[in-house]
Amino acid sequence: MPSAIYIALMIGNSRYHWGLCQHTQLIHSCSSPYLSTPQIQQLIHQPTLNHFLTILNPPSFPTSSLPVPLFLASVVPKQTQLWLNYPHLRMISLADIPIANMYPSLGIDRALALFAATKSFGSPVLVIDAGTALTFSAVDAEQNFVGGAILPGVGLQLTMLGNQTGQLPHIDLSSQLQSRWAMNTNDAIQSGIIYTLLAGIKDFIENWRQSFPDGKIVITGGDTMILSNYLQTIYPQISEQILIEKNLVLQGICQVSHGLE
Repeated sequence: MPSAIYIALMIGNSRYHWGLCQHTQLIHSCSSPYLSTPQIQQLIHQPTLNHFLTILNPPSFPTSSLPVPLFLASVVPKQTQLWLNYPHLRMISLADIPIANMYPSLGIDRALALFAATKSFGSPVLVIDAGTALTFSAVDAEQNFVGGAILPGVGLQLTMLGNQTGQLPHIDLSSQLQSRWAMNTNDAIQSGIIYTLLAGIKDFIENWRQSFPDGKIVITGGDTMILSNYLQTIYPQISEQILIEKNLVLQGICQVSHGLE
């Protein structure tokens, strides 16, 4: 079992997601770009809570020069390799997560989010993770994994159009939902991506409801709030069914790590 205070790190497809945990509780969370190799080496050679606090920057947290355990989950093998020499490391794998019927290549982030959702909201539950990839993952009432889906997230779709076409610009997503029938290129890109993505979310939720009419639906991840706001605008009846919890993956690490030695 980890000490009272420990660090949770989820290495995502484009960023680090950090958690400061106490027992099963997530006290503080933040995200950062990937650390450089020298920065990681410094933490390996000086694995104290104080050094991690300079990254997490929690408000009014007591400092400590004692070593701190690091519970790590990752979907990026090259980044994982950089942390393997951390002296107080515990890697989290699918085998640590008490959900049945998971296939071997299921992303650890999806499994952790599902487990945290079952602990917080019960099961059956559908988790929509709005990150670099937009994923759907679900379990039934007996905590059996029943499947899911993966597609490019909002930011990735915008980046792909900007990078892979000759004349389409790189754009930032507007906080306000644009008209479906756009009158300029920037708005047309947003319309095409957002309205089809929202329609896909609606379709998955409606299909889920056919099999699990009383199941919970939770959205998590970096694009949680903007997608929730968009859904509220055009599909309010769908939106009101969705619970919001931005940090399910980190909460999953806190829950799983408490039972590990």
